Amino acid sequence: MSTPAAQHRPGEEPATIVLRPRAVRFAAYFSGAVVMAGMIAGAVMITSFQLGGRIALLGVGVLVMVFCHLQASVAVTARPRELVVRNLMRTRTLEWPEVIGISFPMGDPWAHLDLADGSTLPLQALQRYDGDRAIAAAHLLRDLVRERGEAADGL
Repeated sequence: MSTPAAQHRPGEEPATIVLRPRAVRFAAYFSGAVVMAGMIAGAVMITSFQLGGRIALLGVGVLVMVFCHLQASVAVTARPRELVVRNLMRTRTLEWPEVIGISFPMGDPWAHLDLADGSTLPLQALQRYDGDRAIAAAHLLRDLVRERGEAADGL
């Protein structure tokens, strides 16, 4: 995660806090680079391909790189007045009162936000594969939800 939990002190107006996965970012960019390198090598070395085939091969490599970048760019951004959740295909901006809690159920690949409308929102930026780092980020986010979310209204 980009910002350690230790930097936030309750009662203090924090700057923007950005939480991102570590392992997934590395794996996505590494995989995308390997696939793209393979596609470039194939387009150059396979002499039986005509120009259209070579361009198509490079196009597939670019599409794989775009997908890998989308996967690597998932993030949760906590600002003083809002929470921005960027998942693989969608970004959602929430006001703090819309958020009532966070859960990280055992066996689930990522954490979830519990929303005031009864729905949940996956947090692909907090992935179980990151282990203690993801748990610490979930605890930080839980503290922010308690401080600023719907639960804070009743305190």
